[in-house]
Amino acid sequence: MSVGLLAVVDDILSAALKASAKTAGVVIDDAAVTPQYVQGITPARELPVVWKIALGSLVNKFVIIIPIALLLTAFAPWVLPYLLLIGGGFLCYEGAEKVLEWFGAHHESEDDGARDERKLVFGAIRTDLILSTEIMLIALSNLDPDFGLGMTLAALSVIGLGMTALVYGVVALLVKIDDIGLRFMKSPSRRVRRTGARVVASMPTVFRVISVVGTVAMLWVGGHLVIANLAETVWHGPYDLLHAITHLVEAAGPVVVWVVDTAVSAVFGLVAGLLIVGAVMGVKRLLPSSRAANTS
Repeated sequence: MSVGLLAVVDDILSAALKASAKTAGVVIDDAAVTPQYVQGITPARELPVVWKIALGSLVNKFVIIIPIALLLTAFAPWVLPYLLLIGGGFLCYEGAEKVLEWFGAHHESEDDGARDERKLVFGAIRTDLILSTEIMLIALSNLDPDFGLGMTLAALSVIGLGMTALVYGVVALLVKIDDIGLRFMKSPSRRVRRTGARVVASMPTVFRVISVVGTVAMLWVGGHLVIANLAETVWHGPYDLLHAITHLVEAAGPVVVWVVDTAVSAVFGLVAGLLIVGAVMGVKRLLPSSRAANTS
């Protein structure tokens, strides 16, 4: 009995590990995007906010994504591409807004001083919902279809817990590195103090880089989702164009193909996001409440 149970657990863990490997790109994106939401809050609230976002991520995976994905896979698999298309469009929209902010375009924003923690956490959990959806659906698509409902659910649960712990463990470490540097600066060792000072001095640059990487990640993942799921639903054109471009560089090796695929997806995501931003701004201007707010 115990041998059989161990064999089942081993099968679940092996399947979860193999399926998780396919989600590595999106997991990296998730870890790069999330620290942006913690910037601008007081140091004492950084870890509590990361914890709240991590709990929200678990709710996303176990209350929303996994049950709905299993139900839709069983009864209405044709709906999944449309949901991913909407999610990809949202990521393109958020990424395009951030790019516009780099060039001085500001949208209805919160106070530039203290950030509203509830809005911050809600925004991070909302973005996590889309990234986690792709992670779990990629994992689901790479599990053996003959696995059975119980084994599939167990494997997805292992993946959900593991990915959440990995992503938000990395995020927690990133947002507290400056505190580690400050502690080093109090060391009696001169070399350790210098290391701490360098760590603290480098953190603004590190977070600027993370912000850029996170924005590019939004556009890349969003653009890829839109391209792939447009092809699954209504329009094959962008996918065919992407395939034709990557085919031209296939001789250069898989790394170059991946870089070109990523770059084209990000550019497509930016264009799609700017179109969505324009549409949203146009709709807001047409709404009576928006016009009243603008004239007051």
